[in-house]
Amino acid sequence: MPLLPHDRYCAELVHQVDGLRAVVTSGADLSATVPTCPDWSLEDLVRHMGGALRWVDALVRARAQENIPEERVPLGGGPEERGDAAALDKWLADSGELVVGALREAGPDAGVWGWAGELNAGFWARRMTHEITVHRADAALAAGLPYEVAPDIAADALDEWLQLVEWIQRNLPHEAAEELRGPGRSLHLHATDTDPALNAEWLVELGAEGVSWRRGHEKATVALRGPLTSVLLAFYRRLPLDSPGLEVLGDRELLEFWLERATFG
Repeated sequence: MPLLPHDRYCAELVHQVDGLRAVVTSGADLSATVPTCPDWSLEDLVRHMGGALRWVDALVRARAQENIPEERVPLGGGPEERGDAAALDKWLADSGELVVGALREAGPDAGVWGWAGELNAGFWARRMTHEITVHRADAALAAGLPYEVAPDIAADALDEWLQLVEWIQRNLPHEAAEELRGPGRSLHLHATDTDPALNAEWLVELGAEGVSWRRGHEKATVALRGPLTSVLLAFYRRLPLDSPGLEVLGDRELLEFWLERATFG
């Protein structure tokens, strides 16, 4: 599927930063454990996300041709004082403004170091859009707040996830990825609440040569059906498969097997 326009990713980054800031300023307990990232508190998650935005800002502004260590990113760790929602909110707002400004100024084709075979600023606009889209879900779940995402962004996030899993498996093999190999098994994702024009269905095949995927409605060993946002979050292991609105048809164990092993890092 074609990528979304660069300006769409940049605009969505602005929207997602605003959404994450709304969680920070909602009165939620910043020390609360994030259920979907249990090693982190809500504040840890926000600091991780803001730090990632500032890291990408540094990469794109410098047109870096190699990685920039996190310790060299100005204010990458967040405010000095913990537990200060106002300071954390301002730092996150500044982080978003910096990275979006850098990405818009660079344009999608500017050469920048990357880690998945795409060496341009466009990779980072897309990657950060979906990174914060999913981490905002983590934050909303931790704070008990509602969460939704635009259909075009949710569908592109699934495309990107599958592309990254495929790239990592083919280029950086590891034991878990090797276990996904083997003929005759497939997964189907089917969003039930979208305009047919979006074609929000995916077939993932686990072949002898590795993972491959395509958009479309096809029979598979197991199918995951439900609202697009729920399918996205379940496939990212943010929602359990028995969540309201989700339906698993066929070999549930294969879907669980995939979810335990699929990764891009």
